[in-house]
Amino acid sequence: MAALLSVADALARVLDGVEPLLREDAPLTDADGRVLADDVAARRTQPPADLSAMDGYAVRAADVASVPATLKVTGEVAAGHPFEGEVRHGEAARIFTGGVVPPGADTIVIQENTARDGERVIVNSPSPAGRHIRRAGLDFKEGQVLLPRGRRLTDRDVMLAAAMSHPALPVHRRPRVAVLGTGDELKAPGSALGPGEIVYSNGFALMALARAEGAEVIDLGIVPDRVEDTVAAIRRARDARADILLTTGGASVGDYDLVQRGLKAEGLELGFWRVALRPGRPMMNGRLGAMQVLGLPGNPVSAYVCAFLFLVPLIRRLAGRTDIEPASESALLGRALPENDERADYLRATLAPGPDGILVATPVSVQDSSMMAALAKADCLVVREPFAPAAPAGSRCAILRLTRRF
Repeated sequence: MAALLSVADALARVLDGVEPLLREDAPLTDADGRVLADDVAARRTQPPADLSAMDGYAVRAADVASVPATLKVTGEVAAGHPFEGEVRHGEAARIFTGGVVPPGADTIVIQENTARDGERVIVNSPSPAGRHIRRAGLDFKEGQVLLPRGRRLTDRDVMLAAAMSHPALPVHRRPRVAVLGTGDELKAPGSALGPGEIVYSNGFALMALARAEGAEVIDLGIVPDRVEDTVAAIRRARDARADILLTTGGASVGDYDLVQRGLKAEGLELGFWRVALRPGRPMMNGRLGAMQVLGLPGNPVSAYVCAFLFLVPLIRRLAGRTDIEPASESALLGRALPENDERADYLRATLAPGPDGILVATPVSVQDSSMMAALAKADCLVVREPFAPAAPAGSRCAILRLTRRF
């Protein structure tokens, strides 16, 4: 029997030749989390003119160098309503935050340092030239590239793009992921179950994970263990122009594992179907034309761990991201672990700060791949390399965080 493929080698095969999807223009309301396909430069200067940063009076600094100073109020400036005229010697213009500093004025006296007397204002504190003025171009200038190609857009980036006067942004298309559950025993949540039947749960986690990574999801539902039904579902994924077909269950070589058979009937180029991984050894990868195929195990924890390790990087590569793999962190083991065999272990664990502030990762006591309550409770996966020696409690370990922080 051929040696099992390592996790690193399996991921390299999954990503081999995969390029980011083509660009499209996304409106700002659909840009958050997307990856820029081109540099984005400012279409305007911000602020476009010298603006007041405070409510007060626009004056000449020389006129208030000696206080108290009494000045004639000759007009008013509000945001969006510039002053028509010029502030001359001995004059002041009432101004509000965001108002354009009128010609002739070179400083703002805040209103707290003044007293109004009809058409005059008494200034009680000097204000040097430039005080409380936001100069034109303080934030950015027209033509300046502020959002570079390859950047994954945040909510703050979207705000900036709007200020730069971009109603839409050039981004890579969202990957489309079609999710298919297989097995005669699977029934939808809420169904009455007969003997030997179980509730289908894998797909809901996989679709949520794909959406969290910015993908569009196509729910293909559940198909029974019949090749013709499997082939029909595969064709629905192709017709929907899915970039990734994600199956769960039926990916091995048993008599009722029909996914490979159906995919090969449609022309699958099989990459691999076994990985030195626990949970998740019987994982399949291949390509069906332009569509990437990931065949995940049927056990729910195995399916989720494989999706976390392989689907997430694949979505990110297609979306144009550069942070492809989930980031590894260091923690201390909360309990001792025995030596490992030839497969890499990804153990569900909870995280808590230790006495010295270093995170402590405590693997759950039972790691059976059917146990979803432990997966829901877990904050991370403790990564154990093949043939790792026994590790005592308190020793260093590598972790991959699972929990999304809200």
